[in-house]
Amino acid sequence: MDDLSAPPSPHPVDPTRPLGQARALDPSRYVGADALTFDQREILARGWQVVAPASALAGPGDHVVREIGGVPVLLVRNRQGVINGFLNICRHRAGPLALCDGKGAKRLRCAYHGWAYDLDGQLRSAPEMQRAEGFDVAGTRLERIEVRLWGGLVFARTRPGAAFSAVMDGLDAIADPASLAGQVHHHSRIYDVACNWKVYVDNYLEGYHLPFVHPDLTQVVSYPDYKTELARYWSLQRSPIGAETDAYAAGEALYVFIYPNTMLNILPGRMQTNRVVANGPDHCRVEFDFYYANGEAGRAEADDAFSDRVQEEDRLICEHVQKGLASGAYQPGRLSPDQEAGVWHWHNLLRDAYAAGV
Repeated sequence: MDDLSAPPSPHPVDPTRPLGQARALDPSRYVGADALTFDQREILARGWQVVAPASALAGPGDHVVREIGGVPVLLVRNRQGVINGFLNICRHRAGPLALCDGKGAKRLRCAYHGWAYDLDGQLRSAPEMQRAEGFDVAGTRLERIEVRLWGGLVFARTRPGAAFSAVMDGLDAIADPASLAGQVHHHSRIYDVACNWKVYVDNYLEGYHLPFVHPDLTQVVSYPDYKTELARYWSLQRSPIGAETDAYAAGEALYVFIYPNTMLNILPGRMQTNRVVANGPDHCRVEFDFYYANGEAGRAEADDAFSDRVQEEDRLICEHVQKGLASGAYQPGRLSPDQEAGVWHWHNLLRDAYAAGV
């Protein structure tokens, strides 16, 4: 059940934070172990985020291992077809129930001492525990996490926060989940970037840098026609795609950001999902998954190569920005009302989280 205990965020047009007066987030939020610890526990752990394609969990015992807010998690489909989410932490001495993604597991067996759980998280056997007085096998279960399905994607979180329905409110009108669910997962890529996870998100949320960082991309999407739309927990950047290329069909590009760390890049005939994982104060991992509609997978090779070039350009600029933020010499600059409304919206959601956590 969705938990509404976390304080709601204000509407993005909150008059106390006018876009015309916006400044960037304080650099202290991008550096140091304390900032990372807060982000992991109070922002990333509470945030609904895409963790896998539903097709990766197609049959009973199919499972994926991920990390949310610094905590290892495991998602598995049970024999009744339900996708269960658990902490990937044995109740004995914190060993892992799975070390990697897999198919058709009959049970979840801890790699450390062999405790075995069924696909609903119930302990079934615990070797060498017969003489442990009062040990309750029936009362020992894996700790659950919340899981939701949308558009053929599996979303999860480890701590309570805003309701899934509130986070996704209005997105069905932008991107039909049934249509997205009909696309087929093709391949994945992972990028390691030497910057705080929020630097990567900042960069995603504006097209302002396109003419200076992505010369090839500006030949595909129309920078002068970039439009940003804001909802409560998500933002959307729209841009026409003027001409068909090997990687792109003509039409419209929709770049959707879902707070706190999920991106859906929806283009004619395909979708790319990104999840930004914080794995250090100044390092993050970006998980990419590529999906194609029927007949469009022939674009995958060109699409992947083009995306890889764009990501290398983003990696380089984000790593330079991280150095500037960590230098101690930077003071927060003003934001462009025309080009950085998405950044302003995202920073306000972060400010709310920081204020609630004081």
